[in-house]
Amino acid sequence: MRILLVEDDASLSSGIRLALKPEHYTVDHLDNGNSALQALKESEPFDAVILDLGLPGLDGLQIIKAVRRQGSQIPILVLTARDGINDRIAGLDAGADDYLVKPFEVEELKARLRALLRRSQGQPDNHLECRGIRLDPLTLSVSYQGNTVALSRREFTLLQEFMGHPGRVFTRDTLTSLVYGWDEDVESNAIEVHIHHLRRKLFPEVIRTLRGIGYVMDKTPPERAR
Repeated sequence: MRILLVEDDASLSSGIRLALKPEHYTVDHLDNGNSALQALKESEPFDAVILDLGLPGLDGLQIIKAVRRQGSQIPILVLTARDGINDRIAGLDAGADDYLVKPFEVEELKARLRALLRRSQGQPDNHLECRGIRLDPLTLSVSYQGNTVALSRREFTLLQEFMGHPGRVFTRDTLTSLVYGWDEDVESNAIEVHIHHLRRKLFPEVIRTLRGIGYVMDKTPPERAR
C-alpha cells in the first residue's frame, strides 16, 4: 500500500518511514503543505495520507478541506501536537478520518493506519480474500487454497493492491508508483517480472493482462470463450 507522509519534522518523518517499511508500505514523504496538495491534486495513486497540521505553506486543515472539495475519499490520518478538544473536532469536521496526538507509540500508528485502510476497502477485518487467496497485512502472510505462499516484499505489495481493489484496472505506471514510490530507480520491466512471479507462485489467471491498457485481478474467474 502506498502512503503519502506529510511531516516537516525530519527526525519524526524518518522514524515513521523506517517503522512502516517492514510492514510492506511504500511511503513517499513531503515536508510542506503546498507540495502535498499538489501531489494529491495530480491524482497520484496513494492509498492513505498521514498528515501533520502545522506545516510550512498550507496548513494541514487547508489541505484536508481542499482534498475533500475535490471529492476525494482518500483516508487521512492526522498527526499533530495540537491536543485540545477543539483542535481535534476541527480536524475531524474538516474531513480527517482519524487523529493521533504527538508523541505517540509507533504500534498505535500502525494499528490506526490498518484500520483506516481496512474501512476504505470495505473489509470487516484485516485480511483480504479473493479466489482462494488469503492475504493478511498484520502477519504479512499469504496462502492459496490453504497452502502458505512465500512472496517477496514487492510481490506482496503488488498482490495487496490487486486484492484490495478487485476488478480495478491498473496501468503499469500506476503499479510502479504504488510499489516503488518516488525515491527508487525501477527497471522498465519490473512490474511484468513481479506479475510473472505471482502467476507462477499462485495460478496463471490470478492477474489478467489487458493488452495496451494494464492489468486486473478479476473478482471471479473470467468466462472462457466457447
